[in-house]
Amino acid sequence: MFDSLSQRLTKTLKSLRGQARLSEDNIQESLREVRMALLEADVALPVVKDFITHVKARAIGKEVLESLSPGQALIKIVNDELVNMMGETNDELNLSVEPPAVILMAGLQGSGKTTSVAKLSRRLIEQKKKVLVVSADVYRPAAIDQLETLAKEVNAEFFPSNTSQKPVDIAKAAVSHAEKHYIDVVIVDTAGRLHIDADMMQEIQAVHQTIKPVETLFVVDSMTGQDAANTADAFNKALEITGVILTKTDGDARGGAALSIRQITGKPIKFMGVGEKTTALEAFHPDRIASRILGMGDVLSLIEEAEQKVDQKKAQKLANKLKKGKSFDLNDFKDQLQQMKKMGGMASLMDKMPGMGNVPDQVKNQVNDKELIKIEAMIDSMTLFERLRPEQIKGSRKKRITAGSGTQIQDLNRLLKQFKQMQKMMKKFSKGGVRNMMRGLQGKIPGMGGGMGGMGGKMPF
Repeated sequence: MFDSLSQRLTKTLKSLRGQARLSEDNIQESLREVRMALLEADVALPVVKDFITHVKARAIGKEVLESLSPGQALIKIVNDELVNMMGETNDELNLSVEPPAVILMAGLQGSGKTTSVAKLSRRLIEQKKKVLVVSADVYRPAAIDQLETLAKEVNAEFFPSNTSQKPVDIAKAAVSHAEKHYIDVVIVDTAGRLHIDADMMQEIQAVHQTIKPVETLFVVDSMTGQDAANTADAFNKALEITGVILTKTDGDARGGAALSIRQITGKPIKFMGVGEKTTALEAFHPDRIASRILGMGDVLSLIEEAEQKVDQKKAQKLANKLKKGKSFDLNDFKDQLQQMKKMGGMASLMDKMPGMGNVPDQVKNQVNDKELIKIEAMIDSMTLFERLRPEQIKGSRKKRITAGSGTQIQDLNRLLKQFKQMQKMMKKFSKGGVRNMMRGLQGKIPGMGGGMGGMGGKMPF
């Protein structure tokens, strides 16, 4: 989401990093570039003005001008102010009430509201919560059917409704059902509209007053930029929302919504949708997002995802295999690709790796999820012998594998070359290389400290 903004800011601040002395003139020039970068990212003008004012006030003070490394000090100030702009910390859901905790979802049509209900349900079910979902959208029968299908996918309980009922009655009946059946959380999906109108607001206000939700989440499309913040503000004035879910952040959004919402509405972004699958929902951590914007990556989120989504048994099995001196084969390679897909694919991983802002676009474009699908198809077309002994893949074997996978000989040659490099890397990892790699990263990521989770310094993929 922040690619263009990240590249622009990284380039601007990089020019200051090595300077032994900063003056008001070059600070002013850099802030002009930062201002342009934020405006191009569709951040609301009042938010940009406040941001630049705060950075400038700190930058021309002793904190920077008398610092031993003034360029680094200025980068830290920009980082701090980005965090401040988006909110200091992640605001988790407030579910510390007598069950059922009711969550009301609001938003315009097409914002990804119904899918977000399913994503949030999955997240809560993984936290051992019993979840009931219900659709109060009586204007689109397809919305009710869609929610029922998604509820089955994530193992949430679905409360039936139909277009002849009133939204208030549907929501009330669902909460009553949850009380009788010891359900922890009820998520109520409401009707979306193409724009904000009086009827819509009256209807959702009536539902809100009837079920008294502990959380009222506004779901908004990040692709709409600063308009997302203005729409959220209009809803907040009518409804008193408690937080925002920002959707479609994996698309070509410029980041204006994420950087504007908190300042305009005073409400936190609690989650962001990072893909279409029901697993693609991440907690919104302002400090980690600021780190990504400045090209420093987000290793903490990467580690959390690895702990949650990677098959720990498979990871341990591979670790034991390598410790015993056995070689890494194409079956293992395929397993690693599948683990990577569970973590959101290459795009998601690269977004969180430090220094990716400095990697040219043409290099990034070569490493994509379509290539991973192609690699998996080639491995699937191999015999067990070929997967265990890839060095034996020559001549007629290559022709058979590429014909079976719909690929070219050069694709297979590239895979075999990449695999050979991976084998060498795995040999290093088996001798403590992963621990050393993570220790190196740890020193580069601000605030990472010893926060390696329960992983003992090792990444399980």
